[in-house]
Amino acid sequence: MLSRDFSCRRPLAGVCKAWLVMLSVLLIACQTPREALQQLAQEHGRHWEVLPGHAFPLFILAPRTAEKMTRLRVYLEGDGHSWATATQPSLDPSPHNLLVPRLAVDDPTPNVYLARPCQFVMAATCQTSLWTDRRFSQAVVDRLSQAMDQLKQRYGNREFELVGYSGGAALALLLAAQRNDVTQVQTLAGNLSPRLWAAMKGLSPLDGSLEPLDYRDRLVLIPQRHFIAEADSIIPSHLADQYQQALGSPLSQCVHVPGASHDKGWEAAWSRWAKTPLAHQRLEAESRQIPLKQPTTSPIRLRAARDSANNPEVPAIAD
Repeated sequence: MLSRDFSCRRPLAGVCKAWLVMLSVLLIACQTPREALQQLAQEHGRHWEVLPGHAFPLFILAPRTAEKMTRLRVYLEGDGHSWATATQPSLDPSPHNLLVPRLAVDDPTPNVYLARPCQFVMAATCQTSLWTDRRFSQAVVDRLSQAMDQLKQRYGNREFELVGYSGGAALALLLAAQRNDVTQVQTLAGNLSPRLWAAMKGLSPLDGSLEPLDYRDRLVLIPQRHFIAEADSIIPSHLADQYQQALGSPLSQCVHVPGASHDKGWEAAWSRWAKTPLAHQRLEAESRQIPLKQPTTSPIRLRAARDSANNPEVPAIAD
């Protein structure tokens, strides 16, 4: 009798378990981008906050430690959910894919995740132009630069390393060009030149936005490494080639990531390269005969923007 009763309850328990799983999925799907980001921060022991500002408040994930540091790595978010349709701007530019925050929380290097204006936190000054035509405007650059000043005052770092994803790459370059404390820039699936990108895509120029290559004289002095997704349908891979040609800097290099798309394949690639020194650092270390750990073997191909014939220890450009 007991056995029969138990066997009757087992299917019921299975149904209940299935409903609980479905309910969990629905609750996750109903999360707002901000709620999802706050949950991610909590799961990884990161403190989130909103930096106050004169123009726009900015959402950040602070470092795990408040200890003083020489260099602080800052992850700059991409353009987010800028467009609801091909012609209709979104009312909320918060990214639905939390790729950049995930990269930040998984990175043991002391870092801050810095969202773009009006992402995760809206203000009366938020207008759709700030995440469409004017997303690389001087007003946006100024607000991000102000946030970096706030971080510098808080953590006491002398230098910044900027890691920009997608449109955040253009802002990383603009900030590096306009500040004197950015010592290196890395980008992932980056829009390195909004002007060239718009021309490639057959789009109108971004009215009110700045162009990094207009600051070539400053950027040519900044060490850079740009990771290019070879299956990226949003940022064409040859954009980086044109940027490199226009910049003409031996301190700028490209790493092509086979199989990666605009928003997929980056966790694995970045985990291999996040702590790998840039080319100029490796050359300096070699000149001082200091061994540096190389990334584990991977299909990523390094394309360095320099004359490998004159530097036999530097990987040559691979097509």
